[in-house]
Amino acid sequence: MTKTVTSTAADPTVAAGTSQFLSPIVLGLQALTVNGKQAHWHVRGANFIGIHEFLDTLVAHAGEWADLAAERIVALGLPIDARADKVAAKVPATGAPAGFAQYDEVIAGIVADIDAILADVQAAVDGLDEIDLSSQDVAIEIKRGLDKDRWFLAAHVAE
Repeated sequence: MTKTVTSTAADPTVAAGTSQFLSPIVLGLQALTVNGKQAHWHVRGANFIGIHEFLDTLVAHAGEWADLAAERIVALGLPIDARADKVAAKVPATGAPAGFAQYDEVIAGIVADIDAILADVQAAVDGLDEIDLSSQDVAIEIKRGLDKDRWFLAAHVAE
């Protein structure tokens, strides 16, 4: 006996709404992985080891969260375009210096990148409340993690 599996394709409206809100997050997080690694290589000054090592953690988290959001979009049946040119068009290189920089400059730039992503994440949390609660959970998980990583990084320059 053959068992037939019925596809449970997502409602196209839900998929489109989810993609609208999660795609900018994917692009921002992809940029953060690149900018965070650039900053990791070039940070100088006080607390070098702590900042240098934490930037690697931040990069790993950003990559995991980008994957989480992208896979949610794909699971709902839509593609995600996060190629380098799309990431660069959405998020110009802002947070990472082109070369060596003091820790406070590096932190300010990366925190600014995180803040820009958090704005997109908050828009997703708010917008997905009416569209798809499972996708909203993805945005909430990313927000929780980004808030924590922002705190850990900004603590290096807090007074």
